[in-house]
Amino acid sequence: MPSATPLFDFNHTEVPETIAPQPAVPLSVSELTAQVQSLIEKQFDNIWVVGQVSNLTYHRSGHVYLTLKDDGAQLPAVVWKTSAAKLKFRLKDGMEIVCQGRLTVFPPHGKYQMVITELQPKGIGPLELAFQQLRDKLAAEGLFEPARKKRLPPTIRRVAVITSPTGAAVKDFLQILTRRTKLIDVLIVPAKVQGDGAAEEIAQAVRRVQDLAGIDCIVITRGGGSMEDLWAFNEEALVRAVAASSIPVVSAVGHEIDVTLCDFAADIRAATPSEAAERLSREDADRYRELQQINRHLNDLIGRQHRIASEKLKSVVRHPIFRRPEQMLEGRRYLLGVYEERLDRLMEHRLKSVRERLGKASASLEALSPLSILARGYTLTEDAEGKLLCSAGELRSGDVLRTRFADGIVESRVVSERR
Repeated sequence: MPSATPLFDFNHTEVPETIAPQPAVPLSVSELTAQVQSLIEKQFDNIWVVGQVSNLTYHRSGHVYLTLKDDGAQLPAVVWKTSAAKLKFRLKDGMEIVCQGRLTVFPPHGKYQMVITELQPKGIGPLELAFQQLRDKLAAEGLFEPARKKRLPPTIRRVAVITSPTGAAVKDFLQILTRRTKLIDVLIVPAKVQGDGAAEEIAQAVRRVQDLAGIDCIVITRGGGSMEDLWAFNEEALVRAVAASSIPVVSAVGHEIDVTLCDFAADIRAATPSEAAERLSREDADRYRELQQINRHLNDLIGRQHRIASEKLKSVVRHPIFRRPEQMLEGRRYLLGVYEERLDRLMEHRLKSVRERLGKASASLEALSPLSILARGYTLTEDAEGKLLCSAGELRSGDVLRTRFADGIVESRVVSERR
């Protein structure tokens, strides 16, 4: 095949004189950007990129803006609202992620960016990361603290079971419960246990049960499955509803190896639905044996108390007061006579002492009495109003005087004044 003659000889710097330069048709910026956008979007329509999250922004519109970077370059990226709503975990700056999406150009800025449609953390599954993040968040709020967990009542008579009424879990629960006891009533509260809306439906069922009378315990249960199957029991709405329940909650979700955040928030975690039934019930045969034992214990106690009371009664009957009561009365009469004599002597002594003190006081009063002074020849003079007069200067001619003697009172009038 003959070789083609090149238009340009790259070994020479001169252009052949036979070729004239063609004038270039300039492109507008928009036209050029559109061509670049078309090329990029066709070439990079479905790509996977791994990088570190930086400049993360959760916009109020629901979109998520970020930059993917490594040691040598940066790539602007966006997760539109519809894709962001499907994320089970929350992005953080510095997180290593693997993204699927496409490249596009944003013409107003002339920059290319990646539109992310799916992403997951590097080295760990997205559900596992979401589980860890929500667990740490709720644990920091104290929702999983042992101190806030409620005890089961000592006697359970009515249980509300929130589950799928057609699932195997409720059948296992009822089979074990009815085999062990006939004393517990079960109220089945139907709810989805898998898929979209299941978490909110179970949470609403928990809140409805709070208003029912006589419910001693709530059981939330379903059979085992993958992490995706059990994800409803890791949703924040359900976990908070369980933690806020005023009625004790038993979580019996999945098999023994399955662990959900509902287990952490519940007051009691049962490994399986069957174990939940066993923990809530006691076999009627055990109750009967226990009642028989209590009956024997009470009979023994009553017999022992009867014997003690009989011995006390015999002891009382043998007491001397019942055999010779008059002897005790004689002793009491003698003591009473002794006390009477002592009281008489004491009263006589007290009266004598009082009389002596009274005589002395009377003599002292007699000595100080004005009547005693009057008896010795003195008098007391008062004016007509009864005022005691101590000086002649207080008198005027015509004043009426009252003179008190030891044996009476004399009235007189002042005839003249002499000073």
